[in-house]
This record gives sequence, C-alpha cells and structure tokens, in this order.
Amino acid sequence: MAPGGFEPGDGPPAFSQDFQREFETLLKWRRDVRRFRTDPLPEGMLDRLLHLADLAPSVGNSQPWRIVLVDSPERREQVVASFEAENETAAMRYGGDKALKYRQLKLAGLKEAPVHLAIFSDDDPGQGHGLGRMTMPETLAYSTVSMIHTFWLAARAEGVGVGWVSILDPETVCRVLQVDAGWRFVAYLCVGFPEEDHLDPELERVGWQARSPLEQRLFRR
Repeated sequence: MAPGGFEPGDGPPAFSQDFQREFETLLKWRRDVRRFRTDPLPEGMLDRLLHLADLAPSVGNSQPWRIVLVDSPERREQVVASFEAENETAAMRYGGDKALKYRQLKLAGLKEAPVHLAIFSDDDPGQGHGLGRMTMPETLAYSTVSMIHTFWLAARAEGVGVGWVSILDPETVCRVLQVDAGWRFVAYLCVGFPEEDHLDPELERVGWQARSPLEQRLFRR
C-alpha cells in the first residue's frame, strides 16, 4: 500500500471542500505558541510528527535538515541562559516605553515546553549531489524551513503547539549541543500542548504589531 492509502495509477487524490475549509482553519490556527502545559506528549506522537515533517520538499531531494532532540536538563538550562541574555540585549536596544512593552511580551516557552527541538541545516549534504543549489546554496536552509512549517502544521492538526525561539545566539547553541561544524542553526522549537489557544497572533493581541493585508506585499511586473 502506498503512503496515504493510494496505489500507483490511482491518480491524484480529490480533496473535498470540507477538507479545504479545514486546511484553511489549520493555517489560521497554526499560531506561534508560547504558553505550554508541562504534560508530556503521548508515546509515539513526536516520532509520528517528525516522520510527517520529513515528507517536506527539499532542493535536489537533499533533505538537509538535522534535528536535535534536546533532552539534557543541563543543555536546556544553557539554552535558556542564552535566551535570557539575548532577550535583555534586545530590550535595551528599544529603549523607553518600547523597551518596557517588549519586556512584558511572552516570547518563549523554554521552561514549560516538554519537548525542545534544535533544527539545523547541513551546508553541504552528500544527498542530492548538489542539484539545484549551485547558484543559490541558501535553498538548503529554505528547504529546512519548509520542513519546520510542515512539522508545525502536522503538530497543530493534532492539537500540539509549536513555538519558534529566535532570540538565541547561534554560536552558543551550536557549542552547547556539540553539533557538526558544517551545520547551520536555523530554529529552536518548543513543542507541547498549549496552555491556552487563540486564533489571533499574540503580538497582535497585545498591540505590538497587527497583521497587514496581502495587497501590501503583492507585486506585478
């Protein structure tokens, strides 16, 4: 049986209008989660979600993503320390009322989330033999981001929240996790069941930044 229950020759699947509406809901519901319950994920769920994420497209079929499951309490504490240092530096750059508002933002769930995933992109994977990235090597990192988004949607479809922590020093994370020198740090993900759910982005909800219409970012030439 082929993946998804389809056999070769069946043709492309027909997705119902109900599925299409549910997919739109999933995209809206995907929001970055920063408030987590500490409950562990059910046995086997993370493995299933990662296998779904591994179906993501990649340049030259290179699959450059490298996923580190951070279980060590000591390493987690060092990542938290990096976040706190970089977060304070960011707040000081704003200054004034903006700095005060910044410090009130909930920007990570590092201490509560039961699962920590550090995502890296291999800058020179043997897989793919260089196809499609000779002129744009950055497509390897783009492919890794595609995998992250696939994981995010798969997780939210099962009620699991994901938060992307970007306020970290990449060199510190690479050193703490002792990864290959050829791996580029892309994302640090907090994963777990949300403490609360919202359809609107938190940054919009607290008045930091509202979403803007697509028309402002759509151009024709």
